[in-house]
Amino acid sequence: MAKKVVILNGSPRKKGNTSALVRAFAEGAESAGNMVTEFFLDGMNIHGCKGCFGGHSDRACPCVQKDDMDQIYPAVRECDVVVLATPLYYWNMSGQLRTAVDRLFALEEGGGNLLRGNGRSSALLMAAEGHGFEDAVLYYDHLMEHLKWTNLGHVLCGGVMNVGDIVGRKELNEARELGMSI
Repeated sequence: MAKKVVILNGSPRKKGNTSALVRAFAEGAESAGNMVTEFFLDGMNIHGCKGCFGGHSDRACPCVQKDDMDQIYPAVRECDVVVLATPLYYWNMSGQLRTAVDRLFALEEGGGNLLRGNGRSSALLMAAEGHGFEDAVLYYDHLMEHLKWTNLGHVLCGGVMNVGDIVGRKELNEARELGMSI
């Protein structure tokens, strides 16, 4: 049965190494018959969470802020799989991705918890100049535990600083295979 996959691409570069992982994953997922929607977060107008607790999950646009998260909320509500894709910045996920993840909290407020559980799964795709993924993976694993989502796995590609350094790396195939496994 085809699944709906949402990719939150937190890279600032559309043709960068993280985006190459995203393309490989999406190719694999689509070849297996799944529907993939990618959000390139750096090209979107998304503001940080205000911590106001004013959201209501039962609204079409659950957050009190009106910005491009209004495009992401309906897709996440309806999806089976959420893929978090990001370069490694200072031993964590990019600000673009963290901001969007923080804002997903509105789906947990008010009328009902539409984010936690619900049989969702997730995967983590990361590229970095270095290899220190431990803190980002620890955060991701804690997030999966909180959300009660099934962790489908990680593809972590270190040693790729410049655009295109990822070409020919085994991690591209791993991302494609992970996408196909959905």
